Amino acid sequence: MPALSPTMTAGNIGTWQKKAGDTIAPGDVLVEIETDKAQMDFEFQEEGRLAKILKESGEKDVAVGNPIAVMIEEGEDIAPFESFSLEDAGGEKQPPKDAPKEEAAQSSEPPETGSKTSPSTLAKDEPKSEPAPEPQESESTGGRLQTSLDREPTASPLAKALALERGVPIKNVKGTGPNGRITKQDIEKYRPSSTPASLPGTAAAASYEDTPASSMRKTIANRLTQSFNQNPHYFVSASVSVSKLLKLRQALNSSADGKFKLSVNDFLIKACAVACKKIPAANSSWREKDGQVIIRKHNTVDVSVAVATPIGLMTPIVKGVDSLGLESISMQVKDLGKRARDGKLKPEEYQGGTFTISNMGMNPAIERFTAVINPPQAGILAVGTTKKVAIPLESDEGTSMEWDDQIAVTSSFDHKVVDGAVGGEWIREFKRVVENPLEMLL
Repeated sequence: MPALSPTMTAGNIGTWQKKAGDTIAPGDVLVEIETDKAQMDFEFQEEGRLAKILKESGEKDVAVGNPIAVMIEEGEDIAPFESFSLEDAGGEKQPPKDAPKEEAAQSSEPPETGSKTSPSTLAKDEPKSEPAPEPQESESTGGRLQTSLDREPTASPLAKALALERGVPIKNVKGTGPNGRITKQDIEKYRPSSTPASLPGTAAAASYEDTPASSMRKTIANRLTQSFNQNPHYFVSASVSVSKLLKLRQALNSSADGKFKLSVNDFLIKACAVACKKIPAANSSWREKDGQVIIRKHNTVDVSVAVATPIGLMTPIVKGVDSLGLESISMQVKDLGKRARDGKLKPEEYQGGTFTISNMGMNPAIERFTAVINPPQAGILAVGTTKKVAIPLESDEGTSMEWDDQIAVTSSFDHKVVDGAVGGEWIREFKRVVENPLEMLL
């Protein structure tokens, strides 16, 4: 099992793209692997031949470094590997577990030091304990002890994965395979037996459904919890007029002849980069290097764009936004967003970044919200939906009303890196650029 990301400790086996006996060339996709971040293709980098698959599709939480397949030189015979097993490959290594702590397991003092707390002194001072009671035989049923593997029905890895996904209690499934082995078809055909609720003594059906957390969901939970606990968040909000921006967007899209279609988010990503260049403290990160704590100011603005995917939130990075035009930003956002939803991002495309934007403006019910900082970054911008706001205009004829398109934005900053006044300067610069969008074209 390869480590496809720096934080990966285990992975799930997806679909094998090669079968036993197939020849593999450098760059061929061998198998799909679900990491703690995404579903990724594992590309083999050497020539060879796949002799045996040791971990079938659907296997979960396979530790990094554990054998999953056997590769041989091209031209060699695969027949000797037909009965090759995981044990023949060295067995499956379990992740290290913390040893249970035992009180007074070891002394911090050597014996015979004369100290009152040394083991020998304590042994002399302790009263003799009463003799231990004689052991008594427990009653036995005479039956043979069974291991957990004997007690549980046998099932194929694919059947186990499907049962876990659908919440099927595998002990209740009758296997139709060899020796009663449970197959994928058995899981698909399983129907729970209905118990009348009116019968006395019958337990009520569960009113909930348990879904196992994926590796990516666990990683998201750990990182966001760590961020909120370790980074002192503060929030700065502003209402920003986008009337001029919407008119400029319409004009540029009309003259594009279908070559591109700019979104409001493309303009906001560019505005974030302009504000970060003006206020470089917001484009910084808190880091530890060689035992010292440093604040790193980045010379380029790499904006992480929050994308909702079926398996969780991803933040692909548009790099060097400060030197990109709106058309290039738009094309990259569309490409990265599609590959994020398909689970095809490479680690370098979602790890890093210097600032993040999270836009929920496509949902008209969300006026404003706050976002959690994506460490080690020091800032993130949360964008709400567009609202029409009545603006009073004074004239000689009296007061009239004009409708203005506005969005509510909220920036979250890490107070370790960005002081409150600096965060206020950043939101003011962002507001100025958005309300004067022609500056983004310069």
